[in-house]
Amino acid sequence: MREILNNQLSKILITLFLFILPFLLVLNINNEEILLSNEDSDSAIDSELENNEEFDLTNDSEPENSNTSLYNVIRIVDGDTIKVDINGEEETIRLIGINTPEVVDPRRTVECFGQEASLKAKEILENKRVKLEADSSQSNRDNYGRLLRYVYLEDGLFFNEWMIKNGYAFEYTYFIPYKYQTEFKEAQRYAQENKMGLWADGVCDYFEEKNKAEIDPILNENLAKNLVAADLAREQGCLIKGNISFNEIKIYHLPECTDYEDTLINIIEGERWFCSEDEAQAAGWRKALNCP
Repeated sequence: MREILNNQLSKILITLFLFILPFLLVLNINNEEILLSNEDSDSAIDSELENNEEFDLTNDSEPENSNTSLYNVIRIVDGDTIKVDINGEEETIRLIGINTPEVVDPRRTVECFGQEASLKAKEILENKRVKLEADSSQSNRDNYGRLLRYVYLEDGLFFNEWMIKNGYAFEYTYFIPYKYQTEFKEAQRYAQENKMGLWADGVCDYFEEKNKAEIDPILNENLAKNLVAADLAREQGCLIKGNISFNEIKIYHLPECTDYEDTLINIIEGERWFCSEDEAQAAGWRKALNCP
């Protein structure tokens, strides 16, 4: 009897084991998949961290304003304007923060120390390679389409500041303070105190007297003609000023334009007053860029 019971119990246990075995196998497979999934996630996280570390290193290794490109100087226009080759294109560069005495504007006489400033610029920059720096506080180009830049030589000489500090240029702020305004004003104080260049005692006395004696008679006659033309234009309601820039670009200014009050019309040089924008445009003038 006992033997029969033992056999039946064995059969029951075997049957129960066979019934439970599939569930145990499924549970084991799921556990392995979970482990593998966790390992893949860890690998993905490690990979992402590695990529982030590489990205951060790349950012850290690239300093702000890291443009170190050098450009060939093609020609010196005057002490504050040069022409350079940028990617095969000739660009005119107007130096930010400085103004040198005039030598090339056909509407003006050559000013004292203008020739010296121009010659010094040629001595330092001609056939050299320079680095150009823009200034986010200023426009990319001026009203005449010239790029506004700071200029550095390959040896690090800051040309804009050097010209002021050695008395070849004046510090010049065009409406909005620029990045190096404080340094440039200090450079001009140094030049004045040390009587450098155009600040030297009596350096411009003879030059100014000579120019005055030569141009006064012509100036008085031209001034009279321009005053008559201005009065006539106002009487007719023709208030638009048709200016011609030193590089012969025809630009007109409306009364609401920024430079309207500072713009003088010289009819002797072909400049004109216009009664409407249509008239100005038909005559070949374009609107000033700083007009609203």
